[in-house]
Amino acid sequence: MTDQDGTPKHGGKRSGAGRKPGSGKYGETTTVIRVPQSEVGNVRDLLGVLEKKRLREGQDNVAEFVAFAPASAEMALPLYTSKVAAGMPSPADDHVEKRLNPSDYLIENDGTTFFVRVKGDSMIDAGIFEDDVLVIDRSPVAQIGDIVLALLDGEFTVKTLGKSKQGARLIPANKNYPVIDIREDQSFEVWGVVTGSMRKFR
Repeated sequence: MTDQDGTPKHGGKRSGAGRKPGSGKYGETTTVIRVPQSEVGNVRDLLGVLEKKRLREGQDNVAEFVAFAPASAEMALPLYTSKVAAGMPSPADDHVEKRLNPSDYLIENDGTTFFVRVKGDSMIDAGIFEDDVLVIDRSPVAQIGDIVLALLDGEFTVKTLGKSKQGARLIPANKNYPVIDIREDQSFEVWGVVTGSMRKFR
């Protein structure tokens, strides 16, 4: 096949050919660079380090661990059934359904429960915010869909446990953070299931 001027028509760039822009690993267009052959391995190693750093930045780095300490005395506070537009109902209104012990409400297994304080905002759409104290129970087997405390490559992170064709994945609850697909060469362990959270307003 030839063009109108008789020039053979072959080779060259074809419309629509090649990888679509933004479809690669990083979701953006790429550019070609030249590096010395002897430095190719070093460049690949550097990109690997940068990729691990990017994944760590998508984790909720736990600020601190706190052991569970049972209260020395029983503490039960009134639980009101009436809905109040403003203020507190008067105890004289006789709307107390029962008395609630916060420890009994939040803690199911004393011996396997501890707390962590969250640093990061990758789970805000699940109602988990920075400085929240999460209740972690190590006794239940984590299920797909559970919010878990995981140890990934030596870093603690709080994410929703998911599953892909390749294996486990950690799913954030913030669209600004990437889903983390666990690779075979990574160190990964689920430390416990998030069963509750606590937050102070003042």
